[in-house]
Amino acid sequence: MIKRRSNTSLARLFNHLLCVASIGLVMLATPLMAQNSEAPPAANSAPFNTPQHGIAMHGDTKYPPGFPHFDYVNPNAPKGDTLRLAVVANGFDTFNPFHLRGVAAAGISGYLYDTLMESSADEPFSAYGLIAESIETPADRSYVVFNLRSEARFQDGEQITAEDVAFSFNTLVTEGHPFFRNYYADVSNVTVESPQRIRFDFDTTKNRELPMILGQLPILPAHYWADREFGDSGLTPPLGSGPYRIAEFDAGRSVTYERVEDYWAKDLGVRKGRYNFNQIRYDYYNDDTVALEAFKAGNFDFRLESSAKNWATSYTGQRFESGEIITEAIGHQRPAGMQGFVFNTRKAIFSDPRVRKALTYAFDFEWANQNLFYDQYIRSDSYFANSDLASSGLPEGRELEILERYRDSLPPRVFNQAYQPPVTDGQQGVRANLKIALEELRAAGYSIKNGKMVHSETGETLAFEVLLFQKTFERVVLPFKNNLARLGVDVTVRLVDSNQYVQRVRSFDYDMTTQVFGQSDSPGNEQRDYWHSNSLDVNGSRNYAGVNNPVVDALVEQVIQAPDREELVYRTRALDRVLLNNYYVVPHWYLASDRVAYWSYLKHPGHAAKNGVDINNWWVER
Repeated sequence: MIKRRSNTSLARLFNHLLCVASIGLVMLATPLMAQNSEAPPAANSAPFNTPQHGIAMHGDTKYPPGFPHFDYVNPNAPKGDTLRLAVVANGFDTFNPFHLRGVAAAGISGYLYDTLMESSADEPFSAYGLIAESIETPADRSYVVFNLRSEARFQDGEQITAEDVAFSFNTLVTEGHPFFRNYYADVSNVTVESPQRIRFDFDTTKNRELPMILGQLPILPAHYWADREFGDSGLTPPLGSGPYRIAEFDAGRSVTYERVEDYWAKDLGVRKGRYNFNQIRYDYYNDDTVALEAFKAGNFDFRLESSAKNWATSYTGQRFESGEIITEAIGHQRPAGMQGFVFNTRKAIFSDPRVRKALTYAFDFEWANQNLFYDQYIRSDSYFANSDLASSGLPEGRELEILERYRDSLPPRVFNQAYQPPVTDGQQGVRANLKIALEELRAAGYSIKNGKMVHSETGETLAFEVLLFQKTFERVVLPFKNNLARLGVDVTVRLVDSNQYVQRVRSFDYDMTTQVFGQSDSPGNEQRDYWHSNSLDVNGSRNYAGVNNPVVDALVEQVIQAPDREELVYRTRALDRVLLNNYYVVPHWYLASDRVAYWSYLKHPGHAAKNGVDINNWWVER
């Protein structure tokens, strides 16, 4: 609902309103520092009755008003040249990344659309004004006001106004991907107070993150969409406000973005030193092996390597020895999240946690790490690995206090067993683990009949399908399948193209699949999309495991409502522990560095931000 206030009401409102908020859209990876500048003093300690240039989730922001650039960029990076990238997928069929329909072109949301705020990559969770010049929110964060920059423009020269912000919010939560409805569920009212001022009211005072995540809102041009159907954009290049526009494309095969020369925000501190390429081109490949060879042949410039085998064996030859192509493993401190084989607990075969626990014992990580991954990986033992948010040992102190209120609804192991994924060291290897798996399956009512694992009451064989779209991942799944076969469990592996995979995952049409639950250093509203029962049957949600657990629901809300960083850590650890002990995934592994290969004319700042590599901070020197 949108309300418009009179100028008189607006004047009265200014006398008793408030202060601060927001955060910008975060790219897939993150940056590398450049300058030897000292960190500026803490800057966000003004009283809560004045507009602010930025906001931190907890505590103060690092950067002061008017800061010239982020510390991890090179503000003098030259502009020019073309960056060529590869995408391994079966193409794209839409330029609308905000709708459930279709597969969007790579890069479309980050390059075409600006947001109200921009996050920094060297703080846990802070954001600074982009389209919004300043933000206001009271101490209880019960609402937020964004004051827009008068110079903010769409790429056709039209000014960005509060009406555009209201249109964007309403369109995304009603017609966009279901994620937006969950993410902004606590917004109760949107009020356009003037052409450059908009207010969002909330139906809770316990969602401290909400003013900030509203700053992530991508702003769409209302005038462009006035005579268009939002869900039917197809491959018509849309109008944006960001640093790039679509220059050309070959449907499903490539898309090229060109830098907007008169981009309105190019000199702002949140943009200085970034988006340095004149053009960015994505070419699509159906096969990753072909893509790798194309990279080595010089057909594209930069590659983020996800395969340990490739990293260990494929980056060799004269061009690597001569320095024409450079390889680096650049360390990061971002939370690794959780990657794993995900059980779809909507399926009856995976409804019993004892079955899920049993099957985790059939995955031999130690064998895979040694024989497939060249000992490059660390086993995942948390949904928030590589951070202080991860649970460990037995719960104690404040974390134990949080969990105690749910003791009667939780398995005893939450309190008396430290979680650890199964380990297969020693001479017996996986054999000892398969014995444990067999005991768990028997406790769940299964027994082996004629070589098959059969439920004693239903007579159904324990059988399921693993859905994949990356052929290279078969080498990980097949040993897992073979171990399960020793238990009498029938597993089939289904390899489909990327488009079919996307559609099946969106509709939860799988038994088991591989997913990554990415995490930030400040978890919040996105946890609803991962774990909350409200997202259980929402097509396109990221509740891949079908989590439907009242305790998880309660802990998710507590994470969102955490009043400070210390309490956020305790509440997140409690959530992590409950998720782990419900065995929603078979944990995989993580890497605390980004493996990148690039041609030597590409340059990057000399020091990485905590979040790692961000290609949008790089440039070309030939």
